Amino acid sequence: MNHPTRTGLDTNGPLTGIRVLELGGIGPAPYTGMLLGDLGADVVRIDRPQEAGQDNPAPVLHRGRRSLTLDLKHPDSTGVVLALAAEADVVIEGFRPGVAERLGVGPETLLARNPALVYGRMTGWGQDGPLAQEPGHDINFIALTGALHAIGRADTPIVPLNLLGDMGGGGLLLAFGVVSALLGARTTGRGQVVDAAMSDGSASLLAMVHGFLAQGRWRDERESNTIDGGSPWYGVYRCSDDRHVALGIGDRRSYAALVEVLGLGSEPAFDDQYDRAAWPAMRESLTEVFAGRTRDDWARAFEGRGACVSPVLSLTEAPHHPHNAARGTFRTGAHGGIEPAPVPRFSGTPAVEPEPAPVIGSHTDEVLAQVGYGPEAIARMRVKGVVG
Repeated sequence: MNHPTRTGLDTNGPLTGIRVLELGGIGPAPYTGMLLGDLGADVVRIDRPQEAGQDNPAPVLHRGRRSLTLDLKHPDSTGVVLALAAEADVVIEGFRPGVAERLGVGPETLLARNPALVYGRMTGWGQDGPLAQEPGHDINFIALTGALHAIGRADTPIVPLNLLGDMGGGGLLLAFGVVSALLGARTTGRGQVVDAAMSDGSASLLAMVHGFLAQGRWRDERESNTIDGGSPWYGVYRCSDDRHVALGIGDRRSYAALVEVLGLGSEPAFDDQYDRAAWPAMRESLTEVFAGRTRDDWARAFEGRGACVSPVLSLTEAPHHPHNAARGTFRTGAHGGIEPAPVPRFSGTPAVEPEPAPVIGSHTDEVLAQVGYGPEAIARMRVKGVVG
């Protein structure tokens, strides 16, 4: 597959030259595609023909792609996928186990055509096991790994967005697996299947907590540990304007700075940071003191003091914080909205400036032509409904 040079760019990401075929899907698999595309990979996404010509419904997750519309349920689509996969380095899909095989585009078929191919599979429960065919969402996956149980108030867990299962334990894990398998393929010439399950990934994210638990340093109860809201100096406090500050006191130096700024050094409850018996009185004092001033007043009071106290910013506030602005943590997308910039950062091969999410199907003819389909063949497929 020949790749058009990205225009208007002065840099190339570390994955420049890597060819990725993304078989549709929502959520974590597209996040993998976004991460790979942000770092320079040429990502071609297969969308559904009935959506051809529509504006992209996920302008951030689908940035940096080319979009081909193809009806994977049509028998004539199999040959197209085989042709695309034959010249790709990576295929990623987020179907339930067995669906890709029924469509004729499973890993066995594609690896037979391209033995060096990395075939990344994103599911909730994995490719096998009793729950493999069961539906689910982020909250279900993290519920069965203990992650959900560990997060929330003492009397009930809370919903932590879809960051642990879908994105961190899913999409990010698949991206890591894909790049690892690519390195292996470069060494051995042999590709392989990457089985990334959101349940497995969310369990892996708990590695440090499991280590503490094994050492007897973690109580398997919410709000009873230092970093789960149990300690008064690691949590969130309401301010006079009903906004919040976050305390992340992890050492005695930052604790001393906290006590000094708040003027609480004379209170006996603050004599020993780790005296659990004093924690209720400590929390009561902190609640009262922080409620006396606005969030931004407290942010100014703690600025430069090393106390690990931060304002809790909203999604719309965060891009304007001086630190985020200075580092370019966020960017303005082509759709006019704020979106995260590519991560991580590389000294020698900086990430490319992401191209906007394409109109669905806008690269269909271009991509097909690159794998040998002429105008007449494309027209016939369009009449038959194979492509949009």
